Amino acid sequence: MLLIKAQRDRLLAPLQSVIGIVERRHTLPILSNVLIETAGDRLDITATDLEVQVRTWTSVTESPMQDSVTLSARKLHDILRALPAGSDLAMEASENRLTVKASRSRFNLQTLPGRDFPQIALNPETGASFSLPQGVLRKLLERVQFAMAVQDIRFYLNGTLLSVANSTLTVVATDGHRLSFTQQTLPETTAQAEVIIPRKSVQELIKLLQPVDDPVQVTLHGNQVRFEFGSIDLITKVIDGKFPDYQRVIPTGHAKIVEVDRLLMQQALQRAAILSNEKIRGVRLLLTKDSLAVVCTNNEQEEAQEELEVAYNQEPLDIGFNIAYLLDVLNHLSSEQVACHFGDTNSSVLITVPGQEDFKYVVMPMRI
Repeated sequence: MLLIKAQRDRLLAPLQSVIGIVERRHTLPILSNVLIETAGDRLDITATDLEVQVRTWTSVTESPMQDSVTLSARKLHDILRALPAGSDLAMEASENRLTVKASRSRFNLQTLPGRDFPQIALNPETGASFSLPQGVLRKLLERVQFAMAVQDIRFYLNGTLLSVANSTLTVVATDGHRLSFTQQTLPETTAQAEVIIPRKSVQELIKLLQPVDDPVQVTLHGNQVRFEFGSIDLITKVIDGKFPDYQRVIPTGHAKIVEVDRLLMQQALQRAAILSNEKIRGVRLLLTKDSLAVVCTNNEQEEAQEELEVAYNQEPLDIGFNIAYLLDVLNHLSSEQVACHFGDTNSSVLITVPGQEDFKYVVMPMRI
């Protein structure tokens, strides 16, 4: 029984959009599958891990009947990638098998019934809703995602805060050692709301969102958030927890302010990191008159020192940080200059972009 006829590229592109959330190993075998649904000349592909679900659609040459089936996401993806670009293929379903035919190639895959696929039911409760360009949301997420925690027992840190109030969207991530904050003015006023988007959902959104002005519609549905853009419909559960009061973490009134060329500082830190301690990854920043020195040492008593010319005429400062935390923010910014706001040796550093109030990055100091 013919399921669909289509060009290979028509199937590969949407499959690549959803495969990122498919777990290689799962207690439920069907979660390693994708759901394929056909109706007329439309083909829908859905994947889920029960926490996040991505559905996308494409048009196909022929789909004679409405049907649904699930099969291994990885195997189908690998088969489509291995076939020549532009090749025509046909999929035929019979009982618990699906046959993929392309020219002289033929693949028989095991299937499970589409009705057994555990799709996430959308919560009927609707809260705040707003729209903004895909490229803008992607940039906001990229500016903070590196500061998310990884499998922290404080589960509310393993994600990114999305907070909307009036016409402002605030996006924040922290792992307890550093914090990244950014804001964006929305074109319309919306209801006030806060949600914590899980780490995996944030990373998938960054992959799927395109650097274009086409809109993405964001809607809060109780304990879920829905992102609709292009041919993508992503639904994610939210983390149930209270995000830290990030406003208290952001320093104010630091008097020692140094503006430095972002690329020069990034390169200096990368070179110095070669001789940093592999465990603690510490770096000392030494501020003296018109000079910022970057110093790294390791257990073999080896030392790397870089010196940058800066405009500074206040009292000297010697302070230590995790060098990876400093490199993370420099790697994810595109501005020519960054401003470092220092307090004393026990105070966090605030990193901003001169002339821009919509981004702040805070790193706690460490003893070296």
